[in-house]
Amino acid sequence: MPTQLRLSLFLFGVMMACPVLNPVQASQRPNILWITTEDMSPRLGCYGDETVPTPNIDRFAKDGIRYTRAFGVYGTCSPNRHALITGMYPNETGGMAQRVTKRTAALSKITDPELLAIPVYEATPPAGVKCFSEHLRAAGYYCTNNVKTDYQFATPITAWDESSDEAHWRNRPSKETPFFAVFNFMGTHESRIFEQTSPRVVDPAKVTLPPYYPDRPTMRRDVARHYDNIASLDQFVANRLSELEEAGLSDNTIVFFFSDHGDGLPRMKRWVYDSGIRVPLIVRFPDGHRAGTVDGELISFIDFAPTVLSLLDLDIPEYMQGQAFLGSKRGEPRNYIYACRDRMDPAPETIRAVRDKRFKYIRNYRPDLPYIGYIPYRDQQEIMQEFHRLIAEGSLGPDQWQFTTTKKPLEELYDTDNDPHEIRNLAGDPQYFEKLAELRQAHEQWNQEVNDLGQMPESEMLKVIWPPLGKQPTTAAPEITISANVVTITSPTDGASIAYRIGRKIKEDTPWKLYSKPFEISKNEQIEAQAIRLGWKKSKVVRGR
Repeated sequence: MPTQLRLSLFLFGVMMACPVLNPVQASQRPNILWITTEDMSPRLGCYGDETVPTPNIDRFAKDGIRYTRAFGVYGTCSPNRHALITGMYPNETGGMAQRVTKRTAALSKITDPELLAIPVYEATPPAGVKCFSEHLRAAGYYCTNNVKTDYQFATPITAWDESSDEAHWRNRPSKETPFFAVFNFMGTHESRIFEQTSPRVVDPAKVTLPPYYPDRPTMRRDVARHYDNIASLDQFVANRLSELEEAGLSDNTIVFFFSDHGDGLPRMKRWVYDSGIRVPLIVRFPDGHRAGTVDGELISFIDFAPTVLSLLDLDIPEYMQGQAFLGSKRGEPRNYIYACRDRMDPAPETIRAVRDKRFKYIRNYRPDLPYIGYIPYRDQQEIMQEFHRLIAEGSLGPDQWQFTTTKKPLEELYDTDNDPHEIRNLAGDPQYFEKLAELRQAHEQWNQEVNDLGQMPESEMLKVIWPPLGKQPTTAAPEITISANVVTITSPTDGASIAYRIGRKIKEDTPWKLYSKPFEISKNEQIEAQAIRLGWKKSKVVRGR
């Protein structure tokens, strides 16, 4: 049977809810490739923005499904990556503040006692929660990540076969081994706008500024720089797709392309407006399934992990809070997506949002704070320095009110069809009271369902995720049993994952494998094991013999 026909029949079976496959059948499953980029809203030709040529991504979109309502859970990377890798909302696991695992340079320079008291910790999901790539590894997939992690907890050695700037699906043990691979492009990151990092492609005079930006040369120049970086992204995407084609794997690989959140520009990144959370998302199937179609279904980052498992017809763990939007376990279309903003570096904040296909509701739990806050990293951008000067001069206009106000309204409501930049707050308009009440109720129901930890000080939150004293626990050492050369490894810590490595002589670079069931070992081989529970300190390494 020809390869293309065989794959088409397989994918048809997946879509029609075929029975669960065993790991030994993994070679019959398609590969999955994620091509991700940083800090970019849908500024692409295929999304109607012709400012910079993106022919390769546009061509890719014609072969795939282009989603127009895909959203991050946060307007920044760390909480979003936590949601992507676990399938859980960060504000339930302690992963909501930007980069909780280390003290930033900004925090080291401040003198405010309240800010100095901000703890450093790891987000800690409930026992048994895994990086979703572990489920793929257990099913026989070779999983690689090139290269960013930033999951709000230490990256467990059980998550990836490889996670480095050398990681690649080509390194899998055999051509028959299916893979899940991630390649992340850093060139569109906020920091790449601090100075010119890509060849100049876009004329600053020809960029379109949002109404919340005054028309100043600095604004135009930095927006043009962002577009220049997107031109470099287009080539990166082309290279990743060419690698598949040259290896003869395009007809057996499902490809995702998306950004980790909105543009890395002021009033975009870190915010819960669409400018901060709406992302491009394109999915291409090898058999041309729904090629060239546009899908307006509401998609959240919380849905990505269950969707990958659904595409491979693997079980979706009950703890995952999203729903599959593709594959055999696809759920019903969403009515709402949810978004949050919490502390960003030293700037305290608590904002929650809910959005349907048209309207966005925002609840400001800290109306006493301004929108922009104190974020030294962001302020390195000259465009933000220009904003600070204009604020001091009182030169900004009514469409820039979110930069100038020192307080926030308790509630905001926006009609994103008629006001896509979200600057006309309708919360006080009687015409929209019914919609306001609907989305307010949706927010409050979700807030209860996720047990939102963002409503308490971080020092108190630690006592919830690390009870009873807020001190990080340590995963218990695994126990290795060898009987008739069959190895069984267990962990006394509930829900812990176990990694092991074997060899005649184990070295520092001996790769770790994920333990999922007993296996045989030869008499002259050594074995080491380590147990990991997400958010806890990893166990000590133990040796079987």
